[in-house]
Amino acid sequence: MEKEKLKQQLKQQIIQFLNLTNVKPEEIKDDEPLFGEGLGLDSIDSIEMIVLLSREYGITIQDPKEGRKILVDINTMADYIAKHKTK
Repeated sequence: MEKEKLKQQLKQQIIQFLNLTNVKPEEIKDDEPLFGEGLGLDSIDSIEMIVLLSREYGITIQDPKEGRKILVDINTMADYIAKHKTK
């Protein structure tokens, strides 16, 4: 899948999975942190994001430290998905 399409799809999935009804995909910047200052997600959201990666891309994250390295921003997630997806 082309990288830009993957990023757009990822933004839509994050909004859907986390029920962020007041956020539009174009409002999420590719390099904006997903947690804390940026999009403002929290630890519960990170669990949902791990479920999203598993369901949609066949990626299993067991180690929370690995998850922190992957769930940084849209660019980082897209790069990881492109390399590791099984679906």
